[in-house]
Amino acid sequence: MSSSASGPRTPVRVGIVGLSANGGWAARAHVPALAALDGYELRALSASSEESARAAGEKFGVPLTFAGAGELARSEEVDLVVVTVKVPHHRELILPALEAGKAVFSEWPLGTDLAQAEELAALAEAKGVRTAVGLQARSAPPLRYLRDLVAEGYVGRVLSTTVVSSGRAWGPTFHDGGEYLLDRANGATLLSIPFGHTVDALAMVLGEFTDVSATTATLRPQVTHEPTGRTATMTAEDQIAVTGTLESGAVAAVHFRGGTSRATDFHWEINGTEGDLVVKADSAALWMDRITLHGAHGSDTELTELPVPASYERLPRFAGRSTETAYNVAYAYAQLLDDLTTGTRLTPDFAHAAARHRLLDRVQESARTGARLTVTA
Repeated sequence: MSSSASGPRTPVRVGIVGLSANGGWAARAHVPALAALDGYELRALSASSEESARAAGEKFGVPLTFAGAGELARSEEVDLVVVTVKVPHHRELILPALEAGKAVFSEWPLGTDLAQAEELAALAEAKGVRTAVGLQARSAPPLRYLRDLVAEGYVGRVLSTTVVSSGRAWGPTFHDGGEYLLDRANGATLLSIPFGHTVDALAMVLGEFTDVSATTATLRPQVTHEPTGRTATMTAEDQIAVTGTLESGAVAAVHFRGGTSRATDFHWEINGTEGDLVVKADSAALWMDRITLHGAHGSDTELTELPVPASYERLPRFAGRSTETAYNVAYAYAQLLDDLTTGTRLTPDFAHAAARHRLLDRVQESARTGARLTVTA
């Protein structure tokens, strides 16, 4: 993972935990994202069994396959361990990589709860390894441009911001493979995934929350498996309404509801003394779908689309292809490559993930007690 004036940079050798020949997030997002960047080599993978690992290795052309994450983490052929499995398995699969002193990129959420996130962040710090967490919305060119527009005074002083969004999942039905999302204890909920991704992007653009007041509810405790019609219990929240104050003093209001809406599935507005900005997305999944910016300030009377300047696009292979699932993930990998090879600190790491988990924990506590609570980093 080094570079020199006499030769090209040595590729960062990647091992993915959870890459399957049957598809999934790793296949749809991580593999094409890595392929879009010079500087990475997909060297290894592990899966649930030797047979499934071999099948994935053959499909994706990965030379080293392992039946266990521990073997992959200990391999001298792997520099970066990428964990892309379901949230309840993150801790058990990340720990061997940290113990082996390897850099780790984990999908978000980092753990099932705050305690797991803090444990993993503390171990990463103790081991002195570089880590990253998949909060890739903050790497997206449109949102980095949005942050700069705000910082440069496009809207003047920010007065307030409002987000209303659907969750896609956590509605009246669920599909094959989605039942684990219904159980709050699994840590893969409307609060941790859509709300967590979106609020992280909001904080990147406008600053962190200093206090929160929250109301949450599970209004559909029984949901239906769409292919078969059987019912299942849902304990995860399907309504989340949070108001709070940002570091700047601006007021924030964020409402997430389970399922989809016939009206508005995503709308994010920033209002200031001199103008207004609106973020629109192709779906409620801000972190994985196409984002467009719209604004008006000064004497403008109507919103117009604000194209992202070419200077924000650093991946030629994704030029004009921002609708691809791998687009934002590729930009996250590009920032991580800079971190690993030049020592920058561009990528949200496990310490950042623990701080984001603390915000979610305060939201839950506020909803439980009915109190407005201070948020600490």
